[in-house]
Amino acid sequence: MFTGIVTDVGRVSQLKQEGDLRARISCAYDTAGIDIGASIACNGCCLTVIDRGSDETPWFDVQISAESVSKTNIGDWAEGTRLNLERALKLGDELGGHIVSGHVDGVAVVVEMTDEGDSTRVLFEAPDDLAKFVAPKGSVALNGTSLTVNEVDGATFGVNFIPHTKVATNWGDVKVGDRINLEIDTLARYVARLQEWGS
Repeated sequence: MFTGIVTDVGRVSQLKQEGDLRARISCAYDTAGIDIGASIACNGCCLTVIDRGSDETPWFDVQISAESVSKTNIGDWAEGTRLNLERALKLGDELGGHIVSGHVDGVAVVVEMTDEGDSTRVLFEAPDDLAKFVAPKGSVALNGTSLTVNEVDGATFGVNFIPHTKVATNWGDVKVGDRINLEIDTLARYVARLQEWGS
């Protein structure tokens, strides 16, 4: 379980196809505190640590199934790609964003970017089957970042990025056409399910 508050921006330093895809991610975490088998959200994908480096050269390795590659933007990763990282939530941690599972529901596409003062308004197009779960002033996780939706028009929705978010995450790298991991709000999913049962 995660909160969508990015705690480090890592970098893909190695990709190997070994049966499953294996990725090495350079980071600033204290790797001595990362257990083998721990979960780390990488651009919003909950991935399992299978190896780790030293404090002098901090990195961790994850193994990624073909299913995860097909359902996310992991297939777009290359050596040098910067990733939003978040360690799993611990009891007592501050819940600054919203409850995020790290299970990506689909991929949204950046369709427009407009600077508004120091902030940037970004429009996304969600997959049709997920658009109904995105609501104005509701929460979404995009590339692992907890964000508030400004407006919704059909399958298109907008989010505003303040300067801090662009600097503290990889959102400063994003451009039109990029594919973005989308996880809908768990509450929205259950509300929709209850409405189906009630109809």
